[in-house]
Amino acid sequence: MKIKDKIYNGLTYLSAIIGCLVLLSILVYVFGKGFSTLSIDMLKDDYWSKNYLVQIEENNEAGNYSYDQDLPFSSKWGIAFSDGVTSQKEKVITVEYIDPSSPLNSLLNMTSGAQYLSKVELHPGSMIEKIEYVDSNGTIKLAGKIMKMDAQTLADTLDDAQSINSIYFKTTGGGIRGSLIATLYLILISLALALPLGIAAAIYLQEYAKKNLINRLIRQGIETLTGVPSIVYGLMGVTVLFPITTIFGATGTSILLGGLTMAIILLPTIIKSVEEALIVVPQSLQDASLSLGATKAQTILKVVLPCCINGILTGVLLSIGRVIGESAALIYTMGTFISDNPTINGSATSLSLMIWSFMSSEQPNFELACAISIIILAIVLVLNIIVKIIGKKLDRSY
Repeated sequence: MKIKDKIYNGLTYLSAIIGCLVLLSILVYVFGKGFSTLSIDMLKDDYWSKNYLVQIEENNEAGNYSYDQDLPFSSKWGIAFSDGVTSQKEKVITVEYIDPSSPLNSLLNMTSGAQYLSKVELHPGSMIEKIEYVDSNGTIKLAGKIMKMDAQTLADTLDDAQSINSIYFKTTGGGIRGSLIATLYLILISLALALPLGIAAAIYLQEYAKKNLINRLIRQGIETLTGVPSIVYGLMGVTVLFPITTIFGATGTSILLGGLTMAIILLPTIIKSVEEALIVVPQSLQDASLSLGATKAQTILKVVLPCCINGILTGVLLSIGRVIGESAALIYTMGTFISDNPTINGSATSLSLMIWSFMSSEQPNFELACAISIIILAIVLVLNIIVKIIGKKLDRSY
């Protein structure tokens, strides 16, 4: 028996060590690849760049400016550039500094539409695509990224320009703000539907259900749902739940449809977590409550549920992790188009779908995918800590 115990203990330690090594290797790879890509701008910026075609206002002539940093600088136009690479691995020329007196601070929008001739600011971080200028011989020429220039060449070219006719530039882009908001919407919708239904179903199965064939089939069905592949849920959402979302104005893939689908996916997890928590509540507490004249419903609401609050919160935490990490079911229900301004009735991508989008392209972007993975891990860690704190404050000792 002692030899068997040692073998079992050895296998336990070995499996634990292997699991820890695998987890550590994943964390090392993810942080090594993605940490340098993380930034505050990544969290708050839009994913899609905005394009602007502008020209300098009249009576704003070139001058003579100075800049004390070691960057390519056009002293004639008071602007400094740098070479950079976007999150999509695209080489760009980025604006780093504009002198307050530079004529490039007085720009008019030349794009037709409602904003035509409105004032536009060229901020540091903007990416120069094309500049149309007039050289010393009076010839109209082009400069910028479109001419495959680097930052130093562009600065030197502008120093020789007599005037600038137009500038075509783009905002930075590459941010995940829209997908982050869509993920929060998805969590709120799915939990708002799945949590009360899951708790009610668990209470029924544990406290009210009799041991008969129907209830055994219900339990078997719940256990079976736990093992159904998520992509099958996605197909179910498109065929079964889509007509429901159209009532609320969602005429295509949407966050609402994704939330409804995720609520069904989460139900088995929540039911099992809450039911396991209800089982460990001492029967003596219920008997004492009933003996004092409380009804069955009052006993469950005021005695049983407060005792298993940690189990309920565990179900919530597992559900949030599932929502954040789900992608297969959401491909069909939320869509794969990255939206910077997501709405509940509109198509959007969650953070996990964003990773899938980057990794399924012809040139996978490992750095950006790993950066988003770090953000997901950080969100799960913060939520875990919050749930633990709430659980300790709400927990009752008996």
